[in-house]
Amino acid sequence: MIAFNKYYNRFNILSISLVTISLLLLIFKGLNFGIDFKGGTLIELRSNDQKITTSSLRDSLNQMNLGDVSVKNFGNETDFLIKFENNSNKNVIEEIKLSLDKSFGNNFSFRRVEKVGPKVSSELLKSGVIAISVALTLMLIYIWIRFEWQFSLGAILALFHDVIVTLGLFSLLGLEINLSIVAAVLTIVGYSMNDTVVIYDRVRENLRKYSDIKIFELTNTSINETLSRTLITSITTLLALLSIFFFGGEILKGFSLAMIFGVIFGTYSSIYIANPILVRLNVSQKTVLREESKN
Repeated sequence: MIAFNKYYNRFNILSISLVTISLLLLIFKGLNFGIDFKGGTLIELRSNDQKITTSSLRDSLNQMNLGDVSVKNFGNETDFLIKFENNSNKNVIEEIKLSLDKSFGNNFSFRRVEKVGPKVSSELLKSGVIAISVALTLMLIYIWIRFEWQFSLGAILALFHDVIVTLGLFSLLGLEINLSIVAAVLTIVGYSMNDTVVIYDRVRENLRKYSDIKIFELTNTSINETLSRTLITSITTLLALLSIFFFGGEILKGFSLAMIFGVIFGTYSSIYIANPILVRLNVSQKTVLREESKN
C-alpha cells in the first residue's frame, strides 16, 4: 500500500503555492485571448511551393501594416494559418492576395477565411464566461446535495485548484485562449469532479464499515483501493490526448494541451487536495451517519 497520507502536508503547501502564483499571473499578466474573444481575421492558406516558409510569409505580411500577425504551419509544411487583429480596411483580404502574388507568385490557394468583429467577439467572451460559470454552479449544487458539507468543500476546492492552475499555466506560457479552450475547461470540470467523487464514494463506504480507523488512515486506504481505476482512466485519457497533441494539427493543440494539464491536475487534486480537507475537518463515521439520519 502506498502511503499517500505521508505527503499530505507537503503537497498542500505545493497546491497553495500553485494557486497563489496562478492567481497573480491571471491578475497581473492576464490571458492571451485569441480572435474568438478579441476579434480579428483568420486565413488558412496552402502553398504550391515547398520553399515558402513561415518566416518569409510573415515578413511579406508585416510590410502591409496589419498589426500583430501570427503565422504558423497548419498540418504540414505547405499549409499556413494566419491570424491578425481587426483591420478597418474592408478590402484587406484582396490586398493580401495581391501582395502574396507579388511576393511569391500565384502559389497560394485560400482555403478558409474567417472574420470575427469586435461585437461578436465580446459576445463570445461573455458566453464563454457564462458557460463556465453555469457549469461550475450546477456542479457545486450537485456535489452539495450528493455529499456531506465536508466532502462538498473538498470537491469544490479541488475543482477550483484544477481550473485556476490550468489557466495560470496558459497565462505563464502565453498560450492562446479561444473557444476550444473554453470547451477544454468545461471538460476539465467534469473530469476533475468525477475523479474526486469516485474516491469520496469509497471513503464514505469505508467510514460506514470501520469506526475504529481514523480518517487520516482511512483516506489513504480509500485512495489505494481506487488507485487502479484512477490510473487506468488517467493514463488512457492522456494517451489519447497526446496523440491529438502531436498528430491532430495546430487547431487542436491548444485544446489537447489544456486537457493534458487538466487530467494531470485533476488526478493530483483528487488525492492531495480533496482528501486532506477531510482530514483537517476531522470527518468520522459519526459525520456520515448523522447526515444520513437527517435524510
